[in-house]
Amino acid sequence: MLVSIFLPIWVFQDPVSGVKHELYPLHYTVKNEGNPTTLYFPYCITAILMIAAATVAVMEIRRFDNRITQIKMGTLNSLLLMGVMIAAVVFSNQLASQFNYGWKYGLTIWTSFAGVFFNWLALRFIRRDEKLVRDSDRLR
Repeated sequence: MLVSIFLPIWVFQDPVSGVKHELYPLHYTVKNEGNPTTLYFPYCITAILMIAAATVAVMEIRRFDNRITQIKMGTLNSLLLMGVMIAAVVFSNQLASQFNYGWKYGLTIWTSFAGVFFNWLALRFIRRDEKLVRDSDRLR
């Protein structure tokens, strides 16, 4: 997630005028003949959610001694990652509706989907480990 903050979500290059539109998690930039115009709000919401998700993930990893807390933090992280995906898709689709052709999604869209998938895998294995520990406690 931290690397994705600096990668584009959506890019459009106008073939006629040469104006380049780039949507990053931190900002939306229009480059017209080398003069950039940048808008930060509301596009920075995506970056704020990304930083929050990365922070929760680090805290979740450090709580390896308490699996129940890890599961709760993982669920919160899933919600934050879903917010990242929703914000990225909504903002990019708003911009894409203005331009009919020639735009493409950047790498950040796909890394957010990968983040949700890997968080889901982590939660699945933490739950399985917790179940194994509880089952072994019953056998004693």
